[in-house]
Amino acid sequence: MGEHPWQIERLDLDAYLGRIGVSGQPPSRSALDELLEAHVRTFTFDNIDVLLEQHSGVGLDVVQSKFVGRGRGGYCFEHATLFSAALERLGYTVERRLGRVGDPNEKARTHAVVVVALDDHRLLCDPGFGVSTLRAIPLVDGAEDDYGGRALHVREVPEGAGRAWELHRRGQAGWELAHTHDELPVRPVDVVHGHHYTSTFPTSIFRQMLMVAGFAGDRHLTLTESTVTVRRAGAPAEHREITVADVPDLLHDLHVPLTDDELERLLQRVAAF
Repeated sequence: MGEHPWQIERLDLDAYLGRIGVSGQPPSRSALDELLEAHVRTFTFDNIDVLLEQHSGVGLDVVQSKFVGRGRGGYCFEHATLFSAALERLGYTVERRLGRVGDPNEKARTHAVVVVALDDHRLLCDPGFGVSTLRAIPLVDGAEDDYGGRALHVREVPEGAGRAWELHRRGQAGWELAHTHDELPVRPVDVVHGHHYTSTFPTSIFRQMLMVAGFAGDRHLTLTESTVTVRRAGAPAEHREITVADVPDLLHDLHVPLTDDELERLLQRVAAF
């Protein structure tokens, strides 16, 4: 047999499971939810390497070296690549899918999610979003989930001759569209192209601001160069302004392992925004 198209045999599965702190178990809904929550709680969503002009790509070798080896995080293409490879190695049936964040009439397919087929159900896992899902949610029109302070809602919508799936999250003003993904087949080259646009196109939002999101104990922090949003389960979100001088301590709280040189260059970059 030839190499898997997504090169999943290159994943050091034991090292990945060790990094996120779970054991490998046969496929089940409870095991899937445990893996997803552990992944999201371990790795930040961030665009740091994009801002540092040092992003090495989204192939599995690069991603596992960065995430598993260094304990860093990244954005959706990296999270989906790593998480889906681990799932397949554990025996899950997986589809990688691409989607559009925000208005699908205006946004390109620059978001990656993972869909798992399990016990005649299809389940959406979104490990690489700013406020990622902590457990899988059924891909069924009208499905809702409320866990860890995150209320989610799935809607089926037409897409050409097929269909697409909207993920909504409950905000202060009601349900808000997070993203829409379609059911078109996704191949590794599609992820490479999406990453190239997202990380290099001059007006890409990932080049315009700092974005870091992740867990610090019982808090979920969403950090930019000028604001931080603090979320706790069962409590209203807190928003406050910060300065660039506050960024190092917040990155420390999020356990982002940067070298001194990386931190210095990052602070210089975000100070210019």
